Formats: sequence, C-alpha cells, structure tokens
Amino acid sequence: MPASPPPIFSSTRRHFLRAAGISLALPLLESLGGRVFAQDSAVGTLPGKVAGATRPKRMVCVGNLLGFHPPAFFPTSTGPTYALPTDLEFLQPHRQHLSVFSGLDHGVKGGHFAVSAFLSGVRTADAKSMPEGNLTLDQRAAETMGGATRFPSLALGSESGIHGGCLLSWTRSGTRVPPISTPRELFRKLFVAEGATRLAASLDRLELKGSILDAVHGDAQSLGRQLGQRDKEKLDEYFHSVRDVEKQIELRRQWAHVPKPDPKMKEPENKGFVSDLPVMYDLIALALQTDSTRIATFEIGGDFEANAFGLNGGYHAFSHHGQRPEAIAALIKMERYQVEQFARFLTKLGSLQDGPGTLLDHSMVLFGSGMGNANSHTNGNLPILLAGGGFNHGEHRAYPAQGLGRQPLCNLYVSMLQRFGVEAEKFGTSTGTLTGLT
Repeated sequence: MPASPPPIFSSTRRHFLRAAGISLALPLLESLGGRVFAQDSAVGTLPGKVAGATRPKRMVCVGNLLGFHPPAFFPTSTGPTYALPTDLEFLQPHRQHLSVFSGLDHGVKGGHFAVSAFLSGVRTADAKSMPEGNLTLDQRAAETMGGATRFPSLALGSESGIHGGCLLSWTRSGTRVPPISTPRELFRKLFVAEGATRLAASLDRLELKGSILDAVHGDAQSLGRQLGQRDKEKLDEYFHSVRDVEKQIELRRQWAHVPKPDPKMKEPENKGFVSDLPVMYDLIALALQTDSTRIATFEIGGDFEANAFGLNGGYHAFSHHGQRPEAIAALIKMERYQVEQFARFLTKLGSLQDGPGTLLDHSMVLFGSGMGNANSHTNGNLPILLAGGGFNHGEHRAYPAQGLGRQPLCNLYVSMLQRFGVEAEKFGTSTGTLTGLT
C-alpha cells in the first residue's frame, strides 16, 4: 500500500519542493509555529518563433567580480577621439562598435557586499524596499520571452570565491539564478539530447510534480486566514517563487520533443576557468546563433586563478594592491586577458551573419563590474562599456558623479530594455533613459 502524502503541516525543520531538479523551500511562518510544506510543479508557454522581417534582439551581460584598476580602464579624454587605456587596447578593432562610460554607478556602498547590485541597482539587503526587489536586467528581459527560445536566459559563472558563488542574476522573487560553471556542462545543456527512455521518464516526472504542486498550492493558499501580516508577506514571496518554478517546468515540457541544434563541434573539456574563458564565450555565441537563448549573463571571478598567469598570489589579493607597482602590474595582466577574450567574443559575433546584419549588430553586450575600485572597496564610478545592439557607438561618454546631469547606471539599463523590446519606463533606481545614447 503506498505511503500517505505528508500533511500540509509538519514539525520537521526543513522540507523542500522538488521539481525537475529545482529545490524551493517554504519560508518559516511564525503564525503557525513552524513550516508549511508542499511538494512541487509547473506551468508555461508553448515554444514558437515570431514571424517577421526584423531580427530578434539579444542581450549578453558580462560581470567582473573585482572591477578593474581605474587608471588602466578609463580613458583620460572624452568623445570619439579618446585614446584606449592599457586594459582596453585589445578593443581597438571594435571602438566604432562600442561605448565606454564613466561616472555611472548605483549610488550604493558596501564594497564586495554591493557587487551583487551590478545588474539590478539594488543590494540584496535592500531588495524588500524596492517595487521589483533586486530583479536583474537579464531576468527583466527574460520575463518577456515566453517560450520563444528553449532557454529564456542562461546564467554562467563560478560557484566559488569570496562571495561563495555567482551573484550576478536574480529573479523578481529574490531568488539567485544558479550559474552553469563549466564548458562541458553548458555544451550538454545546449546541445546534448536526452535518450528516449530518459525523456519519457522526465515527462512523467514533470506531470507528477505538476499535479502535486497544483494540489498543495490550493491548500497553502487557504492558510491566509490563519496568518499574520508579516507571514502573509512571506507566503506571497513564496508564491512568486512557486510561479518561477512553474514557468521553468512548463517550458521544459513544451520543448521536450523539439530537437536540439547540432553545434558542429566536439564536446569541450574542462581545463580551468582561465583556460575555459574563450570556450565559454564561443558557446555563448553558439547559443545566440542557434537561437537557443537570446539572453545570457557571465560572471568572471571566483575561479579566475592568478597562478594560471604564473603569478604567485591570488586575484582577490592583487586587487587589494595597496599601490604596490608589482601587484598592480599583476592585476593589469589578468585584466588585460579578460578584455582580450571579450574582444575576441565581439569579433566572433561580428563575423556571424544574422539577417541583413551581424549577430553583433543585433546583440547588446554589456561588460563591467559592480565594483568601482577593489583596492579602496568603493562602488562608485563603475567600469562600464557597451558594444553592439544597434546603438550609436564610438565614444567615451563621461557623466557627472553628482549633482546636475548625474545619470544612474540603471538609466543605461532602461535604454537597453527598450531596445530589447521591453515596454519599460523605469528599472531599479533609474530616472529615465541614458542621456546621449541613441
């Protein structure tokens, strides 16, 4: 005789919703003196392409965990005739296709603890005070995708480092999007199909989880009458998370029988983050080219090891150089490699035909950091550049750090969202679109 399902109330401290590899915990509800438990499921939209002559827009956001040495990143003059500083020299072939910005930030403090605000403008500690929490740029764009691509977005990065994992991408419900950490894992996600037996088992699992979540969801909603205001808010946050899970599972269901594209390349090996960096960029380009996704984030840090450059020390330690020339030289060596690989990625996108233009023409590629100066633990004047996407590029654009004319970094994000096709007048701490960027 099958075991009875667990009651809606339980005395155990931890119990998780499980659905197709996703775990979701119900918050501790003080009004009930314990946890309310459920088991899990999904919903979503049918995959499909929108017919039309215009090419879809793409968005890639690359975030560096420790920022860049400011004198090596920021040009000393503005306008179209600026000289490329040391860190940016590899971008010379692309200078007409990118803009370098200075004076943009989120007006937040916290050093390493504020880096997670890079794509949202909001620190995780302040998320509850904002209408959209710490929802990040990529996830705001991904909300509009429906089932147009197999993956609404891809998050890539390391799960090790000073923060204990990649903190670049966050959903509306305040959930961190866990990253894909290696080229092999990303390749398999994008291009390796499940066998018939595993596919059937996966579909059965999705159907089961869906029915369980449907049942428990209704039971949990009835708890509202027994909860205080604080717990009602927690339960509401929880249901936002449940809806995220539902959308993910339904999307998997709808794409289950659609063949994955042939990348025409062998499965890559994992050789270490530094060596893997160009491979990860190549796979992002393939994901965009095959329309597997139109949105990707990639955080560089964590596993970016200084010893891969023959340096005796750590990346984090070198970023706190204390103005020591040898430490600055080591830091710049690592920064230049990152920009070199980013420039190579732009070259790749520019070489791929996409309708009447190239993939770079139709892809907004943001590169920067939520750390302004790691040596002084400041989050002002963030290192930011934007390439592609059809914007009018070719300049170093400098904005006042304060007072009249100050522009929050989120103004750039509003401009990017609108170019992506999102009807957004505000995002994070924005005050409008970014002045001068067309």
